[in-house]
This record gives sequence, structure tokens and C-alpha cells, in this order.
Amino acid sequence: MNMALDAGLYLIPTQLSDMPLEGVLPARNVEVVREIRYYVVESLRSARRFLKKCDRDIDIDSLTMNELNEHTDLSDRAALEDLLAPIGRGEAVGVISDAGCPAVADPGADLVAIAQRRGYRVVPLVGPSSILLSLMASGFNGQRFAFEGYLPVDGHLRQSRLREMLRRIDREDQTQIFIEAPYRNNQLIADLSSHLPPSLRLCVASDITGEQESIVTRTLGQWRGAKYDYHKIPTIFLLFK
Repeated sequence: MNMALDAGLYLIPTQLSDMPLEGVLPARNVEVVREIRYYVVESLRSARRFLKKCDRDIDIDSLTMNELNEHTDLSDRAALEDLLAPIGRGEAVGVISDAGCPAVADPGADLVAIAQRRGYRVVPLVGPSSILLSLMASGFNGQRFAFEGYLPVDGHLRQSRLREMLRRIDREDQTQIFIEAPYRNNQLIADLSSHLPPSLRLCVASDITGEQESIVTRTLGQWRGAKYDYHKIPTIFLLFK
């Protein structure tokens, strides 16, 4: 099925796991992907693999694909604006992250900001967000929450950040959401269990939408005595009282 796309920036979610696409993405997304010829992607390899999953008949070599990731100089506004040049010519540009929704905890946000300032149409497509899916299943406050990204590695800075998070939980009823390098997941749970109040609740959401999906909420006192192994598994952590 061919569909005419208006000029604009299309934010295209990808899978969080290796589950079949039809289980997490609507058919319209695939229809949109088939029509786009210009892409800004976090990783060329991941984007190529995703596009082939959408439709094996897509001619990858005919597409224009530019990378935007943690190695990109985001201060070079001229280079970022060049990525949007096809929109000015009436074309559609797609943004693809490595996993989940573009522009959410993702460098794509800088590109969206430029598109908005230029008055270009921005089209977010439906797809999985590990942040929102974990919050939905945690049992924590879904009206007030904050995503903190990675906690600082430095011990002093980490403790300072945790104290601030505890203050927000206590005074603002705000759920705190964060991530860790997957190989440090188990150590993070052990550290939180040892240094934070045992009545505080921790939700560990692991392999979301995947075959081994596990979303478990316990008090830190319960986590301290629990058996678990989240080593090298993509995981989201949430704290609340």
C-alpha cells in the first residue's frame, strides 16, 4: 500500500526487544517507513536492520541515512539543520533511535527542537517507550514522575543525586525513574538496598516487551533478601515510597 506523506519530521519508534514487530508497532508505521527516503538514525547498522524487518523489499542502498548520536557535535547547529534540508524541499525525514521512541532520552530531541523552530511539521508515531511502560506496571505515581537517566558513577555525586531523589519522592510524591549500565544492574540493586530506607519501594523492569520480561516491585528491605540476576539485561529502575 502506497501512501503520500506530507513534508515533515517523522519520529519512528523501534523495538525494545527481538519480539516480532507486529507485537509492538502498528501497521501504519511500516507504511510510513516504506515512503521515506531520508533518515537520521542513531546507528546505521541498527537502522538498516530495523528497516529490513519492516519490509525486506526496501532498497536500503537507495536511502540517504545520516547518524545522530552521542558522538555528534550538537553545538554545530548548521550541520544539524542540514539534516532537515529535505523537508524544505517538500520531503519527509524519518528519525530512528536504536531502541524505543526517538527524542525521549535521545539526541533526536535536538533535531526536533530545530524542526519546531523552523515551523516544520513534526509527526510522532506510536510505539514502545521503556520509561512509560515501566511506570505503567510499577504501581507508582503516574501523575508526577521524572526520568533521571544514568546516576553519576562518582560515589559522592551519586549519593547527592539519591538524596535529591528521596527529597522529591517525600515532598512532591514524584516517582523517580533511572537506568544503569546493564553490567552493573545487580550491583545497583544491592547498593540501593544497603543505603536507602528499607521501606522505600523499588521497581525493576527488565527486558520490557521481550520473552523474559520481568517487572517486579518490592520494598528495598525485600530486595535485600531476594534472589535476582539482571546482569547485562536492559533494565529500568523506579523508586517511590
